[in-house]
Amino acid sequence: MEIKLKYGIDNLLFGMKEHDVIKILGKPDSSYKDEDENVVFIYNSRKLRLTFYKEEDFRLGYMTTSNSMVKLFNTSLIGKNWSEVYPILEKNKVKYFESDTSEGILSYFNEENWLFFHLDYNEIVKIELGAVFKEKEDDFDWKF
Repeated sequence: MEIKLKYGIDNLLFGMKEHDVIKILGKPDSSYKDEDENVVFIYNSRKLRLTFYKEEDFRLGYMTTSNSMVKLFNTSLIGKNWSEVYPILEKNKVKYFESDTSEGILSYFNEENWLFFHLDYNEIVKIELGAVFKEKEDDFDWKF
């Protein structure tokens, strides 16, 4: 599973509709509506959660994974220490991160790529990525 910054993961692209994702991954193991009425698909074996935004005509806008097979810049990320991963990100020009801690979980966020890394016990345990906005606009830069 390769993260493609600003695009998605593998052939899952930001902007896809529910039926497009089902064609690729099959039916989700479960789904629900969140507090904003967005539709969320859960794929257990892939450790993947996909969010389709209600206000955007239910386009795929957010992905969360804790799959140990996920890679970025050809590097596995889950289970790695931040000190191992950050130099690879920096080398690939992903270098400005805000950090926050909540209930012992340290999170790093890169706004340019709408990319989160969540660390527990100094290891990356979860990655989130979202669709980005078009330059100087309030519209999403859909890739599908």
